[in-house]
Amino acid sequence: MTSDTGASHISSRDNPLLKDLRKLAQDPGAYRKLGRIWLEGDHLCRAALARGVKPAMAVFSESFWPDAPAEWSHGAIKTVVVSDDLLRGASGLESPAQVGFVLDLPSRPELLPDAPTVVLDRLQDAGNAGSILRSAAAFGFTQVIALKGTAALWAPKVLRAGMGAHFGLRLIEGVDAKALDALRVPLVATSSHRGDWLHNAELPHPCAWLMGHEGQGVSAALEARATHHIRIAQPGGEESLNVAAAAAICLHASGAALQLK
Repeated sequence: MTSDTGASHISSRDNPLLKDLRKLAQDPGAYRKLGRIWLEGDHLCRAALARGVKPAMAVFSESFWPDAPAEWSHGAIKTVVVSDDLLRGASGLESPAQVGFVLDLPSRPELLPDAPTVVLDRLQDAGNAGSILRSAAAFGFTQVIALKGTAALWAPKVLRAGMGAHFGLRLIEGVDAKALDALRVPLVATSSHRGDWLHNAELPHPCAWLMGHEGQGVSAALEARATHHIRIAQPGGEESLNVAAAAAICLHASGAALQLK
């Protein structure tokens, strides 16, 4: 049913849209099958609008709809209002949000050979992947290449950990290492046991940082491609750092080095 405000109201659990939202919220790879992304919560919705994203649909809970900011509904092609109970059932959050956007899945962008880049090599944890996207955006890296075996970049947990960074990055996922042949920037590999100490190194910029699997690190094949190898001093004596923490330190160092030039 459509109201005189232009919003469609949904009151059936069997509505096709709600079925799709449940899939998108619960299955990390569903966005690839459906060609759509489900953003939950006002922070991600605001971040998308701030980057000029035009949502295919804005979805509001029935209780929130009367107070919803006009720019959220006006910013979408279509507006839908769902009963609170049904929207909770389509949420992947412990505390379900009262607003969400459905976005069309962006087409894979063309790889830019000279862009400051982060390469994700088989990262498994969605939180780590999202955190690295956030660091990349914060420190001036505009392109992220996720090799096959890496967590799905548009999955709900990665989106939440990225806190809106997705919308400021060129995201290229599901490619094999051969795709890196197109890069013209130096490849910098992180390591726990060899290479120059980060705090002493002359870092190239732009470059492509290689961030590896949580347990195995950067693959041997990728390490062999690298022109630079970097390790982070750990005076506390821990064996290694979490990959997202290591990425934040390295990307910050790259960004700071660029600012000082």
